[in-house]
Amino acid sequence: MRLMRIGAPGRERPVAATLDGRCFDLSPLTPDIDPGFLAADGIARTAAALAAGALPATRIEGERVGPPIARPGALLCIGQNYAAHAAESGSAPPAEPILFYKGTNTVVGPEDDVLIPPGSRKTDWEVELAVVIGRTARYLTEADDPLAYVAGYALSNDVSERAYQLERSGGQWSKGKSCETFNPLGPWLVTADEIPDPQRLTLRSWVNGAARQDSGTADMIFPVAELVRHLSQFLVLEPGDVINTGTPEGVALSGRFPYLADGDVVELEIEGLGRQRTRCAAARVAAH
Repeated sequence: MRLMRIGAPGRERPVAATLDGRCFDLSPLTPDIDPGFLAADGIARTAAALAAGALPATRIEGERVGPPIARPGALLCIGQNYAAHAAESGSAPPAEPILFYKGTNTVVGPEDDVLIPPGSRKTDWEVELAVVIGRTARYLTEADDPLAYVAGYALSNDVSERAYQLERSGGQWSKGKSCETFNPLGPWLVTADEIPDPQRLTLRSWVNGAARQDSGTADMIFPVAELVRHLSQFLVLEPGDVINTGTPEGVALSGRFPYLADGDVVELEIEGLGRQRTRCAAARVAAH
């Protein structure tokens, strides 16, 4: 099952899409796909309503696709989780997951513009597998199944401004990660039952039609299950929290490609999770 939010920013409506392309209005069940919906067993209730034929059909053609989850409680990001990307960043593979936070107001839809900050010369793309938490997880042990706490998966672009991240960081990365529009997400939240093994997915990216990244989640240093278990030792994971699990090699930071500029088009794809197409545009400074 694929969960979507359709409509103008701030006025999206919840939709469930089936594998055969049919779409159904979720409004009889919930006003939105948000942490509260997931915490209230919303995915199981949606599946039951679909099976019972209790949801009205809807059409989404020509409408904006929003991020598939509204107002995530936390946007947690894992750095350098692919060895080749760590190498192109000039770092050794980490001994344990590197965690940084990203502002949740960076989340936008999969076709919304990415705004390049004023004066930025090092805005970069990063195709990533996003993990959406469905159940509260704290202090998971080896006896627990971390994937049982996952509601589903989505395609994510962890857009980064490398000068802010590395040259003006003050010792942490969030400055370079939290500019507005810096996390296109979606088009879908694909429920976990459709992705039995998150370590067998292909990730790709293109800039202006030219290939940039082509890898697979099998190359993660720390797989999804280990990330969920590890993070639960340091913080409480709650329904609706999003984990960006790292990007493979092929970003501008490598020095092999130019950074993004006004007018560039970034396309991302993950097998089974859909495709994004975002245009880069220069952010405008508001007059005061």
